[in-house]
Amino acid sequence: MATKVKASIRLKFCDPKQLSAAVAALRPEVNSPVTHRASVNLQVQESFLVLTVDAEDTIALRATINAYLRWIASTVNVVEVAEYM
Repeated sequence: MATKVKASIRLKFCDPKQLSAAVAALRPEVNSPVTHRASVNLQVQESFLVLTVDAEDTIALRATINAYLRWIASTVNVVEVAEYM
């Protein structure tokens, strides 16, 4: 894939459980991407999750970022609900 666009997003997590759950939930997606138009790298830096997306075009970049942010938000919501049960 020839990278033409790139974005990095740093998300701060106040709860280490949420950070750990997000990384675990996203790891299969990172390891087996659905499309060849974008690739994703995840890094944990202290209490931050760093999401780096390399894509062939802005459409693939936007779609990939949106998908990962939705998955992260869903994971955080599930951990919050599970903690209160």
